[in-house]
Amino acid sequence: MAQGLPGAGDDPLPTPRFVAALRVQVAVPIMVGPVAGGERRIVPILGGTLSGPGLEGEILPGGADVQLIRPDGVTEVEARYAIRLADGALLYVNNRGLRHAAPEDMARLLRGEFVPPERVYFRTTPAFETPSPALAWMHRTLFTGLGERFPDEVRLRVFAL
Repeated sequence: MAQGLPGAGDDPLPTPRFVAALRVQVAVPIMVGPVAGGERRIVPILGGTLSGPGLEGEILPGGADVQLIRPDGVTEVEARYAIRLADGALLYVNNRGLRHAAPEDMARLLRGEFVPPERVYFRTTPAFETPSPALAWMHRTLFTGLGERFPDEVRLRVFAL
């Protein structure tokens, strides 16, 4: 039992609830180069799809995943993009996270080669903004994402906590 937190051990652990699967098409990374803290690169987002219980839509082109590859081999990701749902509602997404793997697998990923997803730790914390009253629940919910990187797309399963 945890100490120092009122009620610790009494509250149930959160059960993740599947929200959506995203398939995000990406372009060849733009290599900015070495900066303080690591190697900077920008991955343009070309489009994609979102599909989940009650949520269907398209990822709009024009977003980007700005990455910092740290000296310890961990990649910090921050993707910002927009989604248009089937009913016309718009979502703005700011998705931050970490990706790392064994050095040889990270080198393959950074060269744009396929690495089996189970060999890569890729977790994110997407946050959503929308003017849609029907989606206001997204403003008061925390989310986590399980990512997979492929040569020309990122797949992300999003769960509400």
